[in-house]
Amino acid sequence: MSTCTSASRHLDEPLAGTAATARTWLLLEQPGPWGVKALTSSHLDPALGRALEAATEGTGVRVALIRRPGRHADCREVHERQVYVAHTAPGNVWLHSATTSDPERLLDLDLAALGRGDHHTFGTVLGGRPHTGDPLALVCTNGKRDRCCALLGRPLAAELAASGVEGTWEVTHLGGHRFSPTLLVLPFGYVYGRAEAHHVKEVLQGVREGRVVTEGCRGNSAWERPGQAAELAVRTEYGEDTVGALTVVRTDGTAPHWDVVVAHTDGRRWTVTVAQGTAGPPRQESCGSPLGSPTRMDVLAVRELTPASVM
Repeated sequence: MSTCTSASRHLDEPLAGTAATARTWLLLEQPGPWGVKALTSSHLDPALGRALEAATEGTGVRVALIRRPGRHADCREVHERQVYVAHTAPGNVWLHSATTSDPERLLDLDLAALGRGDHHTFGTVLGGRPHTGDPLALVCTNGKRDRCCALLGRPLAAELAASGVEGTWEVTHLGGHRFSPTLLVLPFGYVYGRAEAHHVKEVLQGVREGRVVTEGCRGNSAWERPGQAAELAVRTEYGEDTVGALTVVRTDGTAPHWDVVVAHTDGRRWTVTVAQGTAGPPRQESCGSPLGSPTRMDVLAVRELTPASVM
C-alpha cells in the first residue's frame, strides 16, 4: 500500500529546509495514547493543553508531549512527569530538565522569557537544572496524526531504546510526516528525516563531540525554513561541521525568494540565495490527504562576502 513516506522517498524529495520552527522546545511527559492534536486529545487535561497552546503563541516556544518507547497502556494515573526545556539558538544553547507531579505549573513559567533563551523561571517554578545525561533523541510516533509516524517511528524508537540509547523518547508531531521516521535532537535542535538507527547513533555521537551530521538533516529548528536551507548549504559546501559555528544573521526578501546572510564565528559571512519551489509531481503530503504539491527550499547560490561587502 502506498504511503506519503514511500512517495516522498521514491520521488527523492529534498530534506533541507523542512524542519519545524521553534527556538525553544518545552517537552512534557504524557504516557498513554495520543490523538491527532495531542495536547488536547490525550490523557493530559485538555483545558491545560489549550491553555499551553494559547500561552506559547508568539513566544517562540513549542510544546510537545513525550513518552518512553514501548507499549502504551491506557493508564490515566501519572504521578511524576519528566519535563525538559531546550533553547536552540547558537551562542545560547542549553537543555534543562525537571520533574513535576503538577503539570499545571507549566503555566507559571515565563514562556516569553524561555522563548528568548532565559531559563531562570524553569528553575524557580519547577526546580529545573541543567541536563547532564545523554543528548535527547526524540522520534515522532504520533500515529493518529499520520500512520507513517507510527509504522516507521515506533520501531525506530524501540530499536534505539533496546540498544541502550538512554536519551530516546517518543514525541508528538514534528511536522513532515512524509519524511518519517523523523527525529529531533536536543539540545542543538537539528531535525532529521528518513532516519535509521545506525545513522541516529552517528548523529548523537556527533552531538557529544560538538559536531553536526548533515546527512539526512532537515535543518535547525532555531531558523525559519529559508535559514535552515542556507545554513545546511554553507555547512555542506565548506565542510563545516562544528556545532554553533554558523548563525543566520539576516534574511532579506519574501516568498518565494530570499537572500540569507550566514555568519561564521571566525568572521566569515556568506549570502545564500534561496527560492521556494513546489515538489512535483503532485503527491500526498500526509496519508489520507488529497494530492498536493508541497513546498521545497532550493538553494540557488552560495556567495562568500568580502570584508568590504559586509560593511
